[in-house]
Amino acid sequence: MLLVESMLSLSILTVLGLVLLKLSINILHPRQWGLQQSLTDAYLTYERAYAERVPFETLTTTNSPWPLFPTVSTSTVEIGQLPGGTPVSGTLIRTRTADSNNLPADGGTGTATTNPTAMKTWKIQSILTYRVGTRTYTKARATLRNQ
Repeated sequence: MLLVESMLSLSILTVLGLVLLKLSINILHPRQWGLQQSLTDAYLTYERAYAERVPFETLTTTNSPWPLFPTVSTSTVEIGQLPGGTPVSGTLIRTRTADSNNLPADGGTGTATTNPTAMKTWKIQSILTYRVGTRTYTKARATLRNQ
């Protein structure tokens, strides 16, 4: 009889342990999602800062990190690492678009009347696509540069 009671007690403790494990995993899952959101926001903040500090001469050349739309630059990047060293990666897409009021030499359709100061305006876009579980998410940042 002692053996039966011991087996019953161990079975109940095992079931209780499994239930508590499942509950702790359910609590940690949203934290992982929040952590990945923080990582992607931080990476896109870096992208925006990079877009703002690139010299205008580099930005408008054919070797620019942001090619002229409809051409895009696509690369796989490591966004960061989760606790335990698990890398989080995503796909970064970059492109730039000239403002329509730019002069024709600068990619627009403006004239000396509509743009008397010959101002150059470019919209720089960085789009990050990443996966959390089975879902795919996309975040984008755009920066306007003027000269």
